[in-house]
Amino acid sequence: MNKTVMCPGCGLLLPSTEEQFDERYHASSACRQLYDQLSAYTLSLLDASFPHQFAVDTYAAQHAGTNLKPITLTFALVGLYLACEHSYTGRQVQRAHMFLAKTPKQWPPFRLPDTKATLTVLDVLNVPEQQRIDMLQQWEQSVWRMWETEQAKVAKLVQERLNISIK
Repeated sequence: MNKTVMCPGCGLLLPSTEEQFDERYHASSACRQLYDQLSAYTLSLLDASFPHQFAVDTYAAQHAGTNLKPITLTFALVGLYLACEHSYTGRQVQRAHMFLAKTPKQWPPFRLPDTKATLTVLDVLNVPEQQRIDMLQQWEQSVWRMWETEQAKVAKLVQERLNISIK
């Protein structure tokens, strides 16, 4: 029987046959299924700029909770920072992640936001395919704004570990 379940990470109300929640992300199973659909789409593009990285980082940052590993949240926030503040492509973010992985494994604690982003994975999937990458970037910006209180900490980490100057 279908019930309406609220995703704890993004607040989406979605029909679902199960009330289970994703163990890794702070997400409903129905929301995670939408993310899986978006992932399949972004990977199928075979785009050299690698927009799939934006989907990975944005979803993780929007669905951060107590079960999300500190490295996952750190990489997601670094990815959003580089994309939103420095106009990095997904491929450039991926390379930055690889370099960051070679730095000390001590990840800073981040305070979870009190607000939710105005856009979700569903907004990205609901637009026609030719507009999807633009909407993906809008979603990314929306989630980055949600982390406003932690943005300076992310910028400092990027400057210290990746030697990328703060904007």
